[in-house]
Amino acid sequence: MPLADSPAPVGGMATVFLGGPFKALVDPATGAVPEAARHRYESLADAFAARGWRVLNAHRTEGWGLNEVSDVECTRRDFAWMRECDVFVAFPGDPASPGTHVELGWATALGRPTVILLEPGARHAALVTGLTVVSTVKLLEYRPDPDFPEQVAAEVAALLPPASTAAPATAGHP
Repeated sequence: MPLADSPAPVGGMATVFLGGPFKALVDPATGAVPEAARHRYESLADAFAARGWRVLNAHRTEGWGLNEVSDVECTRRDFAWMRECDVFVAFPGDPASPGTHVELGWATALGRPTVILLEPGARHAALVTGLTVVSTVKLLEYRPDPDFPEQVAAEVAALLPPASTAAPATAGHP
């Protein structure tokens, strides 16, 4: 398959890969991402799931740090997720997350539409904020307000093929 080909949505359901800093967020005392840092990922994942979308997220998959996987397993899994997602949504981090920056490169190379959530007041790499000229990338400034996850979901919906944005049919209804 050529690199720029997008996967077909699974059963018409969109797949969103949600990424961002992880290891830097883990509290050394508990071995887990603190509750306060989890909120931004959980609220976005919940907004995506509410639209019937499948959400891929290492933070949740690895129990917020309590079930960490090897570097090889993480790389294989995240690259497979990038190949199967319809849209990548990511916080590049402040300070910058090296892993998320690699994933942004994969998303661009694979032609995945991307929403980048920038930290207010942070200095982000020019090669991150400049991705809009080489790929389908939407830059949004992160806001910790309750309406923000729905705004991001609307941006993701605008990047999806039309068949992917519809909510799945409920049992017994066409």
